[in-house]
Amino acid sequence: MEQNREYKDRLFRLLFGREDNKDNILSLYNALQGTNYTDPDDIELTTIEDAIYIGMKNDVSFIIDNRMPLWEQQSTYNPNMPVRGLIYYGKLYDAYLKKNGRKQYSTMLVKIPTPQYIVFYNGGRERPAVERMKLSDAFADRSFDPGCEWTATVYNLNSDANRALLDSCKPLADYTELVRRISSKLQKGMEKDEAFRAVDEAVRSCIRDGILADFLTKQRAEVIDLWITEFDEKEFAETMYEEGKQAGIEEGIEKGIEKGIEHMLRAGKTPEAIHDFCDIPLDLIMKVKSSFDDQN
Repeated sequence: MEQNREYKDRLFRLLFGREDNKDNILSLYNALQGTNYTDPDDIELTTIEDAIYIGMKNDVSFIIDNRMPLWEQQSTYNPNMPVRGLIYYGKLYDAYLKKNGRKQYSTMLVKIPTPQYIVFYNGGRERPAVERMKLSDAFADRSFDPGCEWTATVYNLNSDANRALLDSCKPLADYTELVRRISSKLQKGMEKDEAFRAVDEAVRSCIRDGILADFLTKQRAEVIDLWITEFDEKEFAETMYEEGKQAGIEEGIEKGIEKGIEHMLRAGKTPEAIHDFCDIPLDLIMKVKSSFDDQN
């Protein structure tokens, strides 16, 4: 399939990351925190616009009442979310300090909004209803206490145990149902026109059933386009991986996998994209990338 290089918002950010959808952001924040904020203008969006993930933007960050939540949606299980969040928050705080004219080298304590990093998972793996991923689980040397920690709280939207969260936030419940309907109609190997018809049918069924009806009626074309783009990206990555793996199969399974990784790196895929799409250990991908960079 042809690779689409245009950066687009994912559906999650389309619903929960734009100025004109602050009502949705407030609804989800209240559901998570048990609060009752009513004024969308209490929210100041702080999302970094050039933070690109696999050609798609899937993050939302904002400030409300001296807190700075960061939300990400993941359809593939990724144990490296804590380090991703840590890096992202470094960029967020740098932007915050510059915007507010605050100096990190000041002799006075500089106050910053309190972070809260949350990941919404809706992939196919069985995962706990809620889990707290710790950065320390990735520390290479765990023989001592370094005195620091960073966590990502992951909500599994597929779990019945999170029904109360969905019931408390209709936009999130509707989003989850839309994703379920689209995913149930898409099949691996579909041609682009078949995928388009499948997504369009799922979107139309949601409109008929009152699921995100106003939103989908107004932005049906954009929703279908971004979903097809993401579907194309995944199909492209998997095809490159399988071709490379087959090319190296005579050299053994591990060499075949490495060949698949090289194919995707050559096609412009990031290590994270390869890890997410193909479920290959990130350390192996980075090893191949190091060798690949040395040769190119």
